[in-house]
Amino acid sequence: MPVFKTPFNGYSVRFSPFYESRLAVATAQNFGILGNGRVHVIDLSPNAPVINELIAYDTADGVYDVAWSESHDSVLVAAVADGSIKVYDTALPPHSNPLRSLKEHAREVHGLDYNPTRRDSFLSASWDDSVKLWTLDRPASLRTFREHAYCVYSVAWNPKHADVFASASGDCTVRIWDVREPGSTMIIPGHEHEILSCDWNKYDECLIASASVDKSIKIWDVRNYRVPVSVLNGHGYAVRKIKFSPHRRNLIVSCSYDMTVCLWDFMIEDALVGRYDHHTEFAVGVDLSVLVDGLMASTGWDELVYVWQQGMDPRAA
Repeated sequence: MPVFKTPFNGYSVRFSPFYESRLAVATAQNFGILGNGRVHVIDLSPNAPVINELIAYDTADGVYDVAWSESHDSVLVAAVADGSIKVYDTALPPHSNPLRSLKEHAREVHGLDYNPTRRDSFLSASWDDSVKLWTLDRPASLRTFREHAYCVYSVAWNPKHADVFASASGDCTVRIWDVREPGSTMIIPGHEHEILSCDWNKYDECLIASASVDKSIKIWDVRNYRVPVSVLNGHGYAVRKIKFSPHRRNLIVSCSYDMTVCLWDFMIEDALVGRYDHHTEFAVGVDLSVLVDGLMASTGWDELVYVWQQGMDPRAA
């Protein structure tokens, strides 16, 4: 399976929603603590297990996340440690990029998510404890959501309801929001430790997952969230990122500071159905392709990006 080496530490990887062989990778120098960043746009070779770099964009600070536009096949946004969001268009020459820099957050931007139903807006999550709503045609954010008491690490749009999203925070809560409402509509006190990631199920708009420093993943039904639907234990350290499968209702993938990527079926008793230990440092970015069933990607602090088919060994040539 193909592997791509990055000069900096990997932070996030995202499949393109338009091209099945294209991905974007967010990286940061010196483990994101201090130094530069780089966004890589990479392509899988159709004839050989090789990953080619299409283009790379350098930043003065580390890049913690990337998200593809859902309406323009060449546009992506990047979350930068200086509090800015950079907008890139791969169809334009390098000197025309970034298209713009959106700077409102007071601290690092840690997470991004593009609206998959309305396709005209995206969210940013920041260590300044806030979430912001943006559109590409406006230089200022449309709205700021402030309720969390600590860093917001992750945001995720609901796949069915275009105005509903969730945010995961170091204050140990997941909050559900409706952009038409003045404040959050639900607070899930999901874990006793920081919550680093959240994602909605793609087939049941009432199911949401949370991942925590407490090493667990919990699946919640927002219609009755006092008790989780499922608790997934198996990681040895904090669970950094989770993603529901776009193709199979009961599948969810996770990556952790224990250096592994895990695949779970949350509806069966022995929920852990796959464990991949190909990374040699913290595994911090993971994604599943919307266009190709079972195609997975991960990145980590070992400066490697792996792309592989579910059930295969990511290291196999």
